[in-house]
Amino acid sequence: MKPGSIAIVGAAETTEMGHIPNASQIQLHANAGLNAIRDAGLTAADIDGYACAGEIPTNVAHYMGITPQWVDGTYVGGCSFMLHVRHAAAAIAAGYCKNVLITHGESGRSRIGLVRPVTQPESYAGQFELPFGPSGPPTMFTIPVMRYMKTFGLTHEQLAMVAVIQREWASRNPRASHKDPITVDDVLNSKMIAYPFRILQCCLVTDGGGALILTSADRAKDFPTRPVYVLGTGESTESPIISQMADYTSSRAFRISGANAFASAGITHADVDHLMVYDAFAHLPIFGLEDLGFVPRGEAARFIWDRNTAPAGKLPMNTSGGGLSYMHSGMYGMYALQESVRQMRGIAPAQVDGAKISVCHGVGGMFAASGTIIMSNSSVN
Repeated sequence: MKPGSIAIVGAAETTEMGHIPNASQIQLHANAGLNAIRDAGLTAADIDGYACAGEIPTNVAHYMGITPQWVDGTYVGGCSFMLHVRHAAAAIAAGYCKNVLITHGESGRSRIGLVRPVTQPESYAGQFELPFGPSGPPTMFTIPVMRYMKTFGLTHEQLAMVAVIQREWASRNPRASHKDPITVDDVLNSKMIAYPFRILQCCLVTDGGGALILTSADRAKDFPTRPVYVLGTGESTESPIISQMADYTSSRAFRISGANAFASAGITHADVDHLMVYDAFAHLPIFGLEDLGFVPRGEAARFIWDRNTAPAGKLPMNTSGGGLSYMHSGMYGMYALQESVRQMRGIAPAQVDGAKISVCHGVGGMFAASGTIIMSNSSVN
């Protein structure tokens, strides 16, 4: 795929965000999808490609009245939507479809019509993790972060600073779930969930969703919105169980996905104006900064502590407030993509002045998968 040959021409989130007790999960998909279709000036009849995760694409397409000729149900956790963007771009370039809708909806808080995979006893996790006590991300994500702390000397204060800066960005976002400022002491005095994570270092649990519409760049001028161009993409998977990671202090999937995205975009790290790194828990931006190559190994915590990713910093990161303060309904990747699009359109609540290139990086499971999308407000980098 040639950099800039595919454009995002529709982007929207659900009308309500946070607590939506009157909508099922499939309704959240539809609400976000219809909002994105309206944003692009289209109708459901114009959509000939469709992708989603969590729900079965057949069900949502039928519910929305869409009859696609290209479908993607790739489901690798929270970064599934980054992979959908990559796959949709390839499908459009190949001529399989013209207008692709990607939707996300999750009733993570209200749990109405929630579809979640069940861990089977014979699965990897069922055999080799659950019998020993881990019960989900708060407990399993502790393993790599504790190894990182031992290897590189990451302090509790530095880990807390990630949440503090995310909240600074969220305070500028009217739709953020939590906007009140917090301090390092506030984080360290908040409720312990699973050592070393305290509750302010863990993702939110919300209802919501979002949707994107992609088309070819040569058609982008026909749409009412400012197009956002896809410059580069990458994807990879590592281990379905965290005990089998090759290196607890670094994600192989992150490194492969990120490197492929940069290579396909033909850019360097110096070209990047804005960064979104999936932040379900406070350590993920640290891993992301290093595995994407923005800072050397072991230096990301200091980079954040020195406010390089904060408002007015040299690398604005997670400008919506992220999964720690903005929104996290279970699979956060769509919300990160939405913020990158807003930044490239120039309409984000905490807009980065002059931003031209955004890198959006996601994780699925406990470092099990990764997807990276590089966007620009220009088709030529």
